[in-house]
Amino acid sequence: MQTFEWLVIGAGPAGIASVGQLLDKGIPATAIAWLDPEFKVGEFGTKWRSVSSNTTVALFLKFLDFSPSFDFAACPHHYPLQSLDPQQTCSLHLAAEPLQWVTDRLCQKVNAIKGHAQRLSLKQRHWQTDLGSTTIRARNIVLAIGAEPSLLTYSSPALIPIDIALDQQRLSNHCDTNDTVAVFGASHSAIIVIRHLLAAGVKRVINFYHGALKYAMPLEDWILFDNTGLKGDTAIWARAHIDGEIPKNLTRVWSNTANIEQYLPECTKVVYAVGFKRKHLPITGLDEFSYNNKCGIIAPGLFGCGIAFPEVTTDPLGNIESKVGLWKFMNYLDKVVPLWLKYGA
Repeated sequence: MQTFEWLVIGAGPAGIASVGQLLDKGIPATAIAWLDPEFKVGEFGTKWRSVSSNTTVALFLKFLDFSPSFDFAACPHHYPLQSLDPQQTCSLHLAAEPLQWVTDRLCQKVNAIKGHAQRLSLKQRHWQTDLGSTTIRARNIVLAIGAEPSLLTYSSPALIPIDIALDQQRLSNHCDTNDTVAVFGASHSAIIVIRHLLAAGVKRVINFYHGALKYAMPLEDWILFDNTGLKGDTAIWARAHIDGEIPKNLTRVWSNTANIEQYLPECTKVVYAVGFKRKHLPITGLDEFSYNNKCGIIAPGLFGCGIAFPEVTTDPLGNIESKVGLWKFMNYLDKVVPLWLKYGA
């Protein structure tokens, strides 16, 4: 059974940042294990590549340049991301490409192990991670396990998975001009899906929503609705076609039981774009557990970060939001990793 001082589970952006921060804070590379089935930048690099981001190019580049352990200044490649307008948003694949280089670089430094964590348990002050065929022991574990789309609880027609709906090319293979498609949600993802469906020429889109659209608004030193508001091209399109002149084949209704029972039977397909939930990883003795959303501590020697365990902050106007985004993960870890080093098992 291999034993390490630190184990990072997950190789998406939060996992990449976690490994970089541990190295930057002085943990020897030989004391760090990194576990992931693929090491392909998580679902950011595999499932969501074609999605338009709500993060600016400047923040992607800031993430890549921040950690000395990334060695990004030594990267021999010039990626298309580096030639874009820093204040514009971009497709996620443009950020995934340099992140893959950083991942490969880090895998050469730490103990990269391909596998899937099936269960955690605490024994003799070490966390044991069951991989099925083997077990890894670590004094401390960082969970960067990611999230998955929430599921629709109503009985519905054929469901188009959100990752397909967000990919305009793949979406065209799952609907046609005879389809009436229900879209649940009014988030960044939901608006992208509505836009793609209208561009695909479907017969009708019925959007079930719970509130008015929010738009991120830059102020002097902070951004109003930074984590919940629409940004970039998606915001521009929504102002023109949702809050402006609504297309004739788009119907928007409040998402309540009466409207769902009235309109959902008219639909031939449905897309559920209402948030994400943390991926499930069983932990013996902690089947129901929470984390401190100010410092990421779950238990002694067990910590969480990323979209599964985001930092929660209050803006100057009192709005409470979960901070999700690559630079936000890095900035958060830079603050809390020194605490983790002292609080470890």
